[in-house]
Amino acid sequence: MARIIVIISGKGGVGKTTTAINLGAALNRLEKEVIVVDANLNTPNIGIHLGAPIVPVTLNHVLKGKADIEEAIYEHSSGTKIVPSSLSIKEMTRFNTKKLPMIAQKLKKISDFVIFDSAAGFGEEAIATIEAGEEIIIVTNPEMPAVTDALKAVRVAKEMGKDVKGVIITKYRGEKYEMPLASIKSMLEVPIIGVIPEEKSVKEALNQRDAVVHTHPKSKVARKYTEIAIKMLGPKAEKEILAKNNQKGIISRIMDKF
Repeated sequence: MARIIVIISGKGGVGKTTTAINLGAALNRLEKEVIVVDANLNTPNIGIHLGAPIVPVTLNHVLKGKADIEEAIYEHSSGTKIVPSSLSIKEMTRFNTKKLPMIAQKLKKISDFVIFDSAAGFGEEAIATIEAGEEIIIVTNPEMPAVTDALKAVRVAKEMGKDVKGVIITKYRGEKYEMPLASIKSMLEVPIIGVIPEEKSVKEALNQRDAVVHTHPKSKVARKYTEIAIKMLGPKAEKEILAKNNQKGIISRIMDKF
């Protein structure tokens, strides 16, 4: 059954877009149809990250009733599909974010996973994106201000009746000045579904306008995102992947395959 997942954060700059792109790319490598939607309408980044900063039709056009959602879907060379938002200042106003839930349901019919990259915070567009989702994943850094804002995100999503799957901690260095993972889990009261290390491969991938799982498939970051993607498929699928790879070095075997 197709799933609609919204990636949110309480504050910007924590790695939300990187997470949305790489989870989508990892799921696509696991032979799933994926559409990643840039719902960060005022400061979109997905098109920039994947080498398509300017396209003829964007999510903004769809929300303004100027185009159908199918016209705004673009396919990356990897097979991952994206729906970018516009970088044009002229397209930043007068769009109807209330259409997002309807758009999500349309995309759900043609994909296994629809992943929304939400705007940071809790403004109108962020709330509309959360409303469009069925499952919520929160991204934060192991720092008190970011975790505090993540707690707000957890509470907002739960108050809206959404299924909060857990939190992904990015830019993790394992330093003493960072919040301990146990403290973060206790504070947020949701599972930690992945810990992504701080690694230069993320910036190198951005420079190459591609996902880390494509540019640096054997990096720690790529492996961690792939692990999360496998878990997202559920225990049955995880066992099947394990069996398919002869129960040996599952992540390594998958990466080597590509």
